[in-house]
Amino acid sequence: MTPITEVEGRRLALSNLEKILYPDTGFTKGEVLHYYATVADALLPHLRDRPVSFLRYPDGPGGQVFFTKNVPPGTPAWVRTAQVPRSEGPARMVLVQDLASLMWAANLVTEFHTPQWTIDTPGVADRIVFDLDPGAPASVVECCEVALWLRERLAADGIEAYVKTSGSKGLHLLAAVEPAASAEVSGYAKELAVEAERELGGRVTHLMTKRLRAGKVFVDFSQNAARKTTATPYTLRARPSPTVSAPVTWDEVASCARPGQLVFLAGDVAPRLQRYGDLLAPLLSPEGARPLP
Repeated sequence: MTPITEVEGRRLALSNLEKILYPDTGFTKGEVLHYYATVADALLPHLRDRPVSFLRYPDGPGGQVFFTKNVPPGTPAWVRTAQVPRSEGPARMVLVQDLASLMWAANLVTEFHTPQWTIDTPGVADRIVFDLDPGAPASVVECCEVALWLRERLAADGIEAYVKTSGSKGLHLLAAVEPAASAEVSGYAKELAVEAERELGGRVTHLMTKRLRAGKVFVDFSQNAARKTTATPYTLRARPSPTVSAPVTWDEVASCARPGQLVFLAGDVAPRLQRYGDLLAPLLSPEGARPLP
């Protein structure tokens, strides 16, 4: 029998709680739900008012993995949705606004991905993101070097950057900006990616072509485009172990000497929140936003 639980007055059917989703650690679906409930206070503000794309892996990352943008079939009527403009025509997408919606979505077994804009102003970004993706044999260690360079470069333009792990191989650099058209933000991000490639020699590329990325850090600026999304802070990732896209301190970035130093699993996040709070909280405050140069 599927257990029924109540969250904030909403009845939820939570299924297959004993199913092992992360084979390397034996992490179960019940533990996925527990993780999201535990980090909800930090995660929800980063989801709120942003249409959510789901990367679903109902049988674990070794099974079928598929990306969902439209409202999934069977979505409860109380889950808020919104119509989102797209070049191929408008679509209706989910907004995860509260704990009940979060737990409903987590029961689908999801990564959460969100755009750099909110539903009130689609295509007008309030943050900028750089996805630093290492091409083997480069690793997150090299990503840290590039992140530190980008941090200083953004600071020269009056923009304060924050950083999180991707939950996979690299890093995400983020900053709050005064609302601007996504195309404008993407153009500025591309300028910095090209500059990083020029200044850091053979260690960086701004080009997506796979064959050009070996041994280099790909500075992906394209996730600033209005149609693109980035893994939301604190989301689990569909990896063999329950890795998290976890905020990190700049001291941790500066001292990173081996890839394992910046791998955080679900069980690591609650103690980090107790120690640091939400390191990305400044992204949520309009006072921290800075204009593009």
